[in-house]
Amino acid sequence: MDSSVVCTETFATDGCIMSGNQKIPRDVESDIESLYKAVPQLTKTFRIIDKIGEGTFSSVYLGEAQMRDGSRDMFALKHLIPTSHPTRIAAELQCLTVAGGRENVMGVEYCFRKEDHVVIVMPYMEHKAIVDIIGSLSFEEVRLYIYHLLKALRHIHQFGIIHRDVKPNNFLYNRKAKKFALVDFGLAQGTADTQIELLKDLVGLRKPSRPVFSERNLNNCASPTTTVKQETKTQLVKPVKTGALSSRSFPATARTQKTQRTVHLPLTCNCFQTDRVCNICLSRKQQVAPRAGTPGFRAPEVLTKCPNQGTAIDVWSAGVIFLSLLSGRYPFFKANDDMVALTQIMTIRGSRETIRAAKEFGKVVLCSRELPRLDLKVLCETLRGQRPEEGTLSSKPRVECKASDQRSETQVGKTPPLFLKSLDKKTAQPSLRKDCLTHDERGWDTVPDEAYDLLDRLLDLNPTTRFTAAQALEHPLFENL
Repeated sequence: MDSSVVCTETFATDGCIMSGNQKIPRDVESDIESLYKAVPQLTKTFRIIDKIGEGTFSSVYLGEAQMRDGSRDMFALKHLIPTSHPTRIAAELQCLTVAGGRENVMGVEYCFRKEDHVVIVMPYMEHKAIVDIIGSLSFEEVRLYIYHLLKALRHIHQFGIIHRDVKPNNFLYNRKAKKFALVDFGLAQGTADTQIELLKDLVGLRKPSRPVFSERNLNNCASPTTTVKQETKTQLVKPVKTGALSSRSFPATARTQKTQRTVHLPLTCNCFQTDRVCNICLSRKQQVAPRAGTPGFRAPEVLTKCPNQGTAIDVWSAGVIFLSLLSGRYPFFKANDDMVALTQIMTIRGSRETIRAAKEFGKVVLCSRELPRLDLKVLCETLRGQRPEEGTLSSKPRVECKASDQRSETQVGKTPPLFLKSLDKKTAQPSLRKDCLTHDERGWDTVPDEAYDLLDRLLDLNPTTRFTAAQALEHPLFENL
């Protein structure tokens, strides 16, 4: 790459900044200038044109670079926030370098660092947000989209990578060129046999702030938990004089007595399998388990804080995306509270099925009313306006949901009016007429039953029986691909 400095002369006009032929808002221009100052090496190679994305942990910029053959290529520059842990940054880079660059997974071209500022340079893929094109997609486009998403997931899962944040914003789609790219491994974790060495180190990073992931230790008030805490404390305390030790014995005794009072709480509380929460449950510590991801795309085992989470959580997220595309509704699930999100899932998949699946991975889920399992084909066709006579999806009662581990309830949540009510009020048909093709010409009147069968298997509530990405790619829906 040519390291010559690219001219970035700018001038103000109409409250914006002009950079070449590109009109940039002042706040974006300020961010670009700050990035140049933070990582001055970028000025020798890239002309940053615009800010094209911003998240909790990073910002993404569009940059142009002159290559050695005289051509100009576009790149996406991801600036990681300075507070990111170095091992987390290195793990993301390792995921991109080891698994990226093929099978619809974004690769990495360069990386720049100046002190605690890191910029990852990746190829730029022109794309549009799903929310802007979902109304004009044909079924064949949806089929290809899910097929290529599953290919990307199969690829990273072979390396033992759990993406943990699969959603349309992280799976770029160039509709014109029919290209796809899975991006953003900032929340990735490794399986037990992961090939990404740095993902193994991330487990160690969580131990100081989250000492125990075991449900047994969190909910069982037995002596082993106390022993672990005492051993950890002994290792951290510096040696002191004998006199100082005696002066500290009384507070330590008081803490021990307090702990002993806690351990005598009964393991089975008096609100077990009821519609209330007792003081014993409220006094217990919250269950701790990985729950990274975007609301609306989290799997049931994530919502119920199951400590054993694997690649199946990515497949569930792919199923939610497939449900959105088949129904024409994005986002389909939208709830910031985990229990509300779990209730929305039960509204679609059924309360009995959810309770049965939760029991398989060591959780007890209680629901105040029984919710029947919906037919996915009827649901999607109704939301697309193909079954107007069956548009009474919202005639369901208000429900309350409670989830816990098998020994006790530890969380409770109340749902707002069922989200299907808002989905049912909107008719999908108007949004499906954004281009010249009619609804039938896009193939939505001939969606094969195999599509809904695959959707059902991707949204299997039990992670142990849920399709893997490799199994899904063998489904008859993709037979001719």
